[in-house]
Amino acid sequence: MPSIVGPIKINSVGGGVINFGDAFYLAPKSTSKTNAGSGSINTGDFINTNNGFSTTNPFDPDVNDQNVVGNA
Repeated sequence: MPSIVGPIKINSVGGGVINFGDAFYLAPKSTSKTNAGSGSINTGDFINTNNGFSTTNPFDPDVNDQNVVGNA
């Protein structure tokens, strides 16, 4: 029998699965790609980010990165 000890903080859920308890099979199917510079996708309560110069190259020569084919 599962139990949760301590506080739980869930900031956001976008198309995902949150399960509390026993589970036989959980399989969310989604992929995404994000291009971001340094210090732009920080999560937490108190964040202090100091960046001098940041650049991001979003060029990706391959066509497929994360295929969602054949997953049961």
